[in-house]
Amino acid sequence: METASKTTLGLNLPTDPRWVDLAAMSLQDILTDHAFCEQKAASTMISMVQMHSDKPELVEALAPVVTEEWGHFRMVLAELKKRGMTLGLQRPDDYIKTLMKGKPKGQSREWLFLDQLLICALIEARSCERFKMLSQQLEDEGLKKFYHQFMVAEAAHYRLFLDLGKTYFPEERVMNRWQYWLDYEASFLKDLEVRGDRMH
Repeated sequence: METASKTTLGLNLPTDPRWVDLAAMSLQDILTDHAFCEQKAASTMISMVQMHSDKPELVEALAPVVTEEWGHFRMVLAELKKRGMTLGLQRPDDYIKTLMKGKPKGQSREWLFLDQLLICALIEARSCERFKMLSQQLEDEGLKKFYHQFMVAEAAHYRLFLDLGKTYFPEERVMNRWQYWLDYEASFLKDLEVRGDRMH
């Protein structure tokens, strides 16, 4: 069960502490899921650049993130290989599917764009929090260092998406909508099954 205190990333609910213990017992699965999360992140950045190619600030900001996310995918592949593991199959992500249901139907292109940015910020913030847990609580020293790198990167991406929101929209509007997404995530996260074979 999630507790009610805010996290340092502004998230309304911290991850259930049982998650990291379960993840430690499911390294093959958590690494596989992590790899696909990085692959999906790279794909998402490419799609955003394609959809919003008329926004030079966004294109310039996200182009290097595409390269970075794909590099992260390759890093996780290398970690799997080092441990004698294979990538395995991609599995459904209940967290992401439920998160996407928070987008109201019939939004204008403008509102959809802001929600896209904030959803990305929220996913990066949650990933950062979980990478921090892995970097601090796993017994494997190599993996602790491995996940510390990802924690730092995700923190930067989280801030980038919020900053992009403020580039295109008034800060008050961005922060009001950001609160909506924080509240929405908290409304369903506490009821999701705690699974150590998923990053989210």
